[in-house]
Amino acid sequence: MKVIQAIAADLLPSLCAACGRSCRSGAVLCTRCSRRLAEAEPLSGSDPPGLDRAWSSAPHEGVARDLVAALKFRRLLSVAELMAERIEWLAPASLLSGAIVPVPTATLRVAQRGFDPAAEIAAALAARTGAELAPCLVRRGGGRQVGRRRAERVGHPPRIRARTEVPRSVLLVDDVLTTGATLSACARALRGAGGVRVVAVTFTRRL
Repeated sequence: MKVIQAIAADLLPSLCAACGRSCRSGAVLCTRCSRRLAEAEPLSGSDPPGLDRAWSSAPHEGVARDLVAALKFRRLLSVAELMAERIEWLAPASLLSGAIVPVPTATLRVAQRGFDPAAEIAAALAARTGAELAPCLVRRGGGRQVGRRRAERVGHPPRIRARTEVPRSVLLVDDVLTTGATLSACARALRGAGGVRVVAVTFTRRL
């Protein structure tokens, strides 16, 4: 099977994860989409309660938004490596320290997807930086944040708890920062279990 897949990869053109056009072999993005993503400016601003700092590599629009959808809904796991590469390249050095903790997805959602998007990004970032990967949080219940109104997200944050020992210095990693309710819930769980420094990076941020 692996031989067949390798042959198919050589014969079939690579398709851009954002626009679907052909791109060079092994590339995640075509030249045009790569250029557009490079033009996107990182964002920082009001930090969600409980966090010492939050930073995002791009606004949740255009190519960056398409990449989030490609990872979450089309299961293009190679996108997670590209996201981690951009975060490592652009994030302030002061942020990229401490143990990397992925923001947990509900167990049911992981079972439905077959993977956890935030965990994929976190693992790729840990591999690139050499930081400890510490998946110490678990999300209870199966409620989705996607599609919920802002007031619902803020008023009914996800239930998150620590399932293992929590590092004192934590770098939370997620794909999108929307209202910050999920990141704040993670921060509360981490600090309640002994975390001292809690910062977060996400690939995109909704404006």
